[in-house]
Amino acid sequence: MVGEIAYLQDWSAPKTSICAGESLFSLTFTWIESMGIPAAFIVKNFHGEEFFLKTVTLEDFPGIGNGRIHFVCDSWVYPANKYKYDRVFFSNQSYLPGDTPDALRRYREDELVNLRGDGTGELKEWDRVYDYAVYNDLGAPDLRPSLARPVLGGSKEHPYPRRGRTGRRPTMKDPNSESRLPLLSLDIYVPRDERFGHVKMSDFLEYALKALVQTLLPLLEGLCNSTPNEFDTFQDVLNLYEGGIQLPFTPVLDAIKNLIPIDMIKDMISTDGQRILKFPLPQVIQADKWAWRTDEEFAREMIAGVNPVIIRCLQVFPPVSKLNPQAYGNQNSTITTEHIQKNLQGLTVDEALKNNRLFILDHHDMLMPYVNRINSTTTKLYATRTILFLKDDGTLTPLAIELSLPHPEGEKHGAVSQVYTPAHEGVEGSVWQLAKAFAAVNDSGVHQLISHWLNTHASIEPFVIATNRQLSVLHPIHKLLNPHYRDTMNINALARQTLINAGGLLESTVFPAKYAMEMSSMVYKNWVFTEQGLPADLIKRGMAVQDPSQPHNLRLRIKDGPYAVDGLEIWSAIETWVKDYCSIYYPTDAAIRADSELQSWWTELREKGHGDKKDEPWWPKMQTLNDLTQTCTTIIWVASALHAAVNFGQYPYSGYHPSRPTVSRQFMPSPGSPEYAELARNPDTVFLRTITSQLQTLLGVSLIEILSKHTSDEVYLGQRSTAEWTADSAALEVFKKFGKKLVEIENRIIEMNNDEKWKNRTGPAKMPYTLLYPNTSDYSGVGGLTGRGIPNSVSI
Repeated sequence: MVGEIAYLQDWSAPKTSICAGESLFSLTFTWIESMGIPAAFIVKNFHGEEFFLKTVTLEDFPGIGNGRIHFVCDSWVYPANKYKYDRVFFSNQSYLPGDTPDALRRYREDELVNLRGDGTGELKEWDRVYDYAVYNDLGAPDLRPSLARPVLGGSKEHPYPRRGRTGRRPTMKDPNSESRLPLLSLDIYVPRDERFGHVKMSDFLEYALKALVQTLLPLLEGLCNSTPNEFDTFQDVLNLYEGGIQLPFTPVLDAIKNLIPIDMIKDMISTDGQRILKFPLPQVIQADKWAWRTDEEFAREMIAGVNPVIIRCLQVFPPVSKLNPQAYGNQNSTITTEHIQKNLQGLTVDEALKNNRLFILDHHDMLMPYVNRINSTTTKLYATRTILFLKDDGTLTPLAIELSLPHPEGEKHGAVSQVYTPAHEGVEGSVWQLAKAFAAVNDSGVHQLISHWLNTHASIEPFVIATNRQLSVLHPIHKLLNPHYRDTMNINALARQTLINAGGLLESTVFPAKYAMEMSSMVYKNWVFTEQGLPADLIKRGMAVQDPSQPHNLRLRIKDGPYAVDGLEIWSAIETWVKDYCSIYYPTDAAIRADSELQSWWTELREKGHGDKKDEPWWPKMQTLNDLTQTCTTIIWVASALHAAVNFGQYPYSGYHPSRPTVSRQFMPSPGSPEYAELARNPDTVFLRTITSQLQTLLGVSLIEILSKHTSDEVYLGQRSTAEWTADSAALEVFKKFGKKLVEIENRIIEMNNDEKWKNRTGPAKMPYTLLYPNTSDYSGVGGLTGRGIPNSVSI
């Protein structure tokens, strides 16, 4: 039954002003006892503008235990003439499809139909449609041919996860590509409820505009010391953080300043009114400005840095390639026993291999097919392999770095390689520093493209779309997963608009340049959903083996590996929470098989969302409670902890570019060459000329400063934006238990970071590992460059 219409009176005079921009209104409606307990309401907006409806609460309702029925809405309601249907909001009670009261069933089903749309037309801001599209909006072939990019997704050559459909017209020169909005437009379509809230958008714009000023000025004015676009000394780089660079008074600066509120650029204006370009001091150089150059810190960051998900235990020595020898010739490693034997603390290579003491950071096979193409640009890079040894004290040390190029007579003739080993004095020491820089450049690009963008941002978006299309807001799994999708579609849309697009910030600051996204598509060919969970990933990389006698049933090959140690604690807590929660609604496996929405969700996710992988045998069957638990745990892990581990350390670890450069611009000098003689005379100058240029540094540091900041309205793992997210007391109880477990993990991380026996947790840089510190106990609402905290979602 639908009751009588009730009108909200005194719209211009709310009952209470809660906070800036939020108001509380009251209304009274007529209720007939025979109608039963209200479980949904219809709202129509007859005003000319949209409004954001947060919650509706029925107070003092007869027949209810506490007299309270709560509706969590969190939705923009546009004028009624924008919709072809009624806007329906449901109470916070959960129902499986088969348990839905008959009076609600049609509304539940119709709402999902509305959210799916009909697959046609260009979508407008008031449309609430979740639909799929391939990545065909990165290039701009109508502007110039050099900005054309391949379509990612929908083909065997370039498979990719799907993104949200916008329905814009095709380009004129390529009917398979979608036209783009003007570069600075942020109005790219995503369902309106997926957009940033007012506070978060304000923060994002503040940081983005600051970055615009900081990078536009060097571009226009050529802010350099003596040599255009170059740092001459390390002190030149440090000046970006310590004293800053004074900006000239120019018409361009004043024009930009007039467009930006003064509080958004106040940190660029010193107390004497001078305009100063200055970045925060990255954590990696706060305690020691040179610790990043040590072999110990170089190695430590492979297990406790911003990209701890690539290193693996070496199983075969010398390392072998998996590239097709018919296409690429012999790509096996040229590192020999003689290269590494002297630094194995008395072990033979076979003994070190057998005892799982050898590890590898391998960027060879992924990069080699692209090296010639990338090196045809201003970039000059190598495919790299870095061999490391696990010392008796539990720390890692590099043994050798191999730099490889395709054979000059053609790729099918194999690789031409040079191996470098540690040296710390003279020109040999300078060569070793360059070898580490080439390895770090590769790791920086792989981190940004694969570990960060592909494996979190891009891979999660299909789950966001499928969940909203197939799982009703009444569904308990929707309530479980929805917080972990917050803002993901919005940040991904902005990334397509300004970061990963042709000529965008990523192509301008990371070595693969125009081949960046295409290369990530090649890596997606090997993407396996079931390997995205932490235990499976550690086992795959040989960083752990199954052992029932150990915590989490895993024995770590590196006991003091902060990412793995903290990550397993977080993974276990998420897994327990998910299992406890799902068990409330699915007492038997048969209940999972009988859930029509759940089965439709899982089918669509595989066949459409990750459609290029639909025929893979490894997808869970979604037939048992274990299938559901592992699937949801993996989704939550990727969206929260994995993303936090590879995102929020970007500025703390990489904000000082000499530590983790993103581009290499000249090859290793050969002995006897003039370049080698210059390296002997001026090692720092050659190093800085080899890595990221001044302009790329200013651009890249500005970008990762934005990406590394927590916003002031962050909602962390173990928190919800409202305490009444569900009416189910059993669910609230297990969620409370989850929060308590996360606080225990926080305390344990602090304890370990203060214990000197765990050498890898701080290292030479004296930089405690906090990227997997949950921050659940912090409700202060303070954002910024904290370097710690696990937000619920892939939010920036």
